[in-house]
Amino acid sequence: MIKTRDLSLALAVAVGIGMSACVRHTNAAQPASIGNQRLTVLVDAFGSQPALRQDWGYAALIEYGGKRILFDTGNDSAGFAENVQRLGVQLTRLDAVIISHRHGDHTAGLRYLLTVNPRVTIYVTEDEAFGGPTPAVFFKQPDPSLPITMRYFNGAVPDVIPHGSAWTGANFIRVTDTMEIAPGFRVVRNISATQQFSETPELSLVIDTPTGQIVVVGCSHPGVERIVASVAARDPHISMVVGGLHLVTAPRPEVERLAMALRDTWKVERIAPGHCSGELTFAVLQRIFGANYRYAGVGTVIDLS
Repeated sequence: MIKTRDLSLALAVAVGIGMSACVRHTNAAQPASIGNQRLTVLVDAFGSQPALRQDWGYAALIEYGGKRILFDTGNDSAGFAENVQRLGVQLTRLDAVIISHRHGDHTAGLRYLLTVNPRVTIYVTEDEAFGGPTPAVFFKQPDPSLPITMRYFNGAVPDVIPHGSAWTGANFIRVTDTMEIAPGFRVVRNISATQQFSETPELSLVIDTPTGQIVVVGCSHPGVERIVASVAARDPHISMVVGGLHLVTAPRPEVERLAMALRDTWKVERIAPGHCSGELTFAVLQRIFGANYRYAGVGTVIDLS
């Protein structure tokens, strides 16, 4: 029994030395450690860490190439704040924030964020929810026969009518097309081609890495294939897709088809679904992607290297 323990101890020491040597080698060859090339899930409705609050919605912190980017802010400001604090995330040290779209389960934490970092740059869609223009289509059917007291703006509609916003004073940058926000980081804008969500533009984050592009999505309302296609148009090599795929109500045949298309048509190498992807989708993607499936529950740290 003593010999067995001694042998186990010797093996543990040997393995530890070997691992330390491996880490030193990796750090010497790579200026930024692998530990700093990561995505941490801050908000989601599933997870393995009891200390974190589970909630419908999504938020993640991306740390890559020396940049710290917050992607979405979850469904509840207090819950977002609680998870951020428990995970030791410093929201005062952000290079940028991206809000994928206007829905409350992605924007609610802005209230807390703006109390601790009121001037941080926030990339949003041109949606009226963020103070963008009131849709011009509202004024496309004027009727000059009406008396002036019944005409919008007395019959002289301004070219642009800014919409009100719940976050007055926020440092919003409205994105209407693909935009580089830092070297190797860009946001892509997409919108659904079908009736559903056709008035909800959505932003996704794309990170250029030596192993391919990483795509972070919020809800994929335009359709995840549409988003992936817009990214692949620039460079077909997509290393990983992370986030909500909005398949929570999709029938099994569509989930199966899409999973195969992501792997075989679009050549997505790794997948880390969360939020509105759906439990069925988790199971199907895990089966189809196998070892290239990444668990992404709240509190999970995903290696982006």
